[in-house]
Amino acid sequence: MAVTVQSVIDRVQAVLQDTTGVRWPVTGELVLWVNDAQREIALLKPDASAVNTTVTLATGTKQEIPSAGNRLLKVVRNMSAASGGTGARAIRLVDLAVLDSQSPSWHDPSVTGDAAHTNIVKHYSYEESNPRNFYVYPGVSGNAYVELVYSANPATVALSDNLSIADIFANAVMNYVLYMAYMKDAEFAGNENRASNHYQLFTTSVTGKGQIDAVTNPNIERRAQMGA
Repeated sequence: MAVTVQSVIDRVQAVLQDTTGVRWPVTGELVLWVNDAQREIALLKPDASAVNTTVTLATGTKQEIPSAGNRLLKVVRNMSAASGGTGARAIRLVDLAVLDSQSPSWHDPSVTGDAAHTNIVKHYSYEESNPRNFYVYPGVSGNAYVELVYSANPATVALSDNLSIADIFANAVMNYVLYMAYMKDAEFAGNENRASNHYQLFTTSVTGKGQIDAVTNPNIERRAQMGA
């Protein structure tokens, strides 16, 4: 069952002992902080807002994820169409320096040989310093479609909506809202410490989820077998 924004706000107000929203207005503050929390979670753990979609590639080598995205997570495979297509050749991640070394002119639309631009992608390269862009090899000429996974900006929610990130992060959202609420009254005794404690709970919840994911990743066993 989806977690509602209202249910998170109810829990926050119970902790704050402000169930009528006198000190911390619901729509004017608490809901805004719910949205802030979702964006912060997507920043700290990008796959919390992962979207899998098919995109039409631009002509050439340089590509960009959809406008709603924060960063690329993975390019999966070629597709036969932008919508309702079937999967085609898998696409592998390759270091940009390797492509530059092996085929220095691969960005040139007139390049020939294996790097000649076409509508089937073999490899892609990605740099952490440029998270919204990636490069494909060979470059694109004609209609080309790929399936990719990217971290999206969480949708802005209202009081009547469900959270736009996974339900598992509901406690993290609650602790972030409590952090912001207590920071508002940080000049009062104890509230600055309360704010700090809730922010620590928030970050521990989000980053701890990442550590758990790493341990329970199905690829761990495969990697162990490969190294055996």
